[in-house]
Amino acid sequence: MSTTTYKTLPWVALAACFLTHAKCADLQTAVNRVQPKVLEWRRDFHQHPELSNREIRTAKLVAEHLRRLGMKVETGVAHTGVIGLLETGRPGPTIALRADMDALPVTERTDLPFRSTAKANYRGEEVGVMHACGHDSHTAVLMGVAEILAGMKDELRGKVLFVFQPAEEGAPPGEEGGASLMLKEGLFSRYQPEVAFAWHAWSTLNTGQIGYRSGPLMASSQAWTAVVQGKQTHGSRPWQGIDPIVTAAQIVNGLQTIVSRQVDITRNPAVVSVGVIKGGVRHNIIPDSVEMIGTIRTFETAQFAQVTQAMKRMIENTAEANGTTATFTLDPYSNPVTRNDPALTQRVLPSLRRAAGDANVREIPLITGAEDFAYFSDRVPSFYFTVGVTPPGTDVSTAPANHSPLFFLDESALPIATRALLQVAVDYLK
Repeated sequence: MSTTTYKTLPWVALAACFLTHAKCADLQTAVNRVQPKVLEWRRDFHQHPELSNREIRTAKLVAEHLRRLGMKVETGVAHTGVIGLLETGRPGPTIALRADMDALPVTERTDLPFRSTAKANYRGEEVGVMHACGHDSHTAVLMGVAEILAGMKDELRGKVLFVFQPAEEGAPPGEEGGASLMLKEGLFSRYQPEVAFAWHAWSTLNTGQIGYRSGPLMASSQAWTAVVQGKQTHGSRPWQGIDPIVTAAQIVNGLQTIVSRQVDITRNPAVVSVGVIKGGVRHNIIPDSVEMIGTIRTFETAQFAQVTQAMKRMIENTAEANGTTATFTLDPYSNPVTRNDPALTQRVLPSLRRAAGDANVREIPLITGAEDFAYFSDRVPSFYFTVGVTPPGTDVSTAPANHSPLFFLDESALPIATRALLQVAVDYLK
């Protein structure tokens, strides 16, 4: 792997650092020193991605690194999660820093020399596996931050809880996982962090930019399933059966009117999407049933109730109008709204500005993507921010988005993310 040395970037100009908490020059030197390792870790994880609850190799490498740093380490948390505890030996708060480790069932189509060719089984099908959302960088950056903080613990107080989380993208069907399972197993009860921090690689910001928002930041997410019943018959004689494919097509069209015609979108955005339609095995057989799977994104409880009630009505009544039935169910696991504590946001903003420069830290609109970091932010005051990973000069509106098979992470963003998360932690603990 390359061990390219990063130069200090213009948006991290040391002249902008007025030393009210940490010595900016010292922190930047530490960031520069660890970057070759962060780069190598990121490329290694990218080339060897693992799906949710299957992050065995990744977890092993993380745990070995934390042990080398002299930390107390837990493994097997929520299946494959890794926890490291850095103790400074001086009284102070415990803060949690979190990174997610899982990849997606996406076949990579980039031309990177370290692109993924991994395959796995997902929902009974062979799929490509790719870090199409930047979790490889999250893990690598937190490993770098852990190394820096371990080396300067004599300057800090309190404790740092490093949370390397599996299954942020959602556990496989029939399994539990992610942040909710970590909490269910007692993670925060054991360590009692005062606050929690995390960041996300973000394609809609250019490298050098950091995005934040006080209060609600990312939507709640709810997976749903609808099964449309039919009556199987020969494709040449549709009148002898009931076609669930035609009914499903009408349902898909009808669902589009829920947000556009039945929800007050001036209050908050809402999204209803269909991601999977499965039915039939042969060109001349009308099948017995069609399965539909999708997602709902909302920002408030009343809005969520309105959307789900409208969906149930639309799905069941459309099926009835076609002479058949359909069932609508919600997945038992969902993500709440990711919220940034307003007081903590104001406390952290100076740290981000020291790390990236005032002009590069900006308030961003609501994000209809979801994050299971929301479970942590529901438990303790938290702050979650985004770091731009689309190269400067590239139009972010046309850049491949997170979850795209062409998703591209500008590696010049890695030292910025490292510096930002490090600055937040050091300032809080100093």
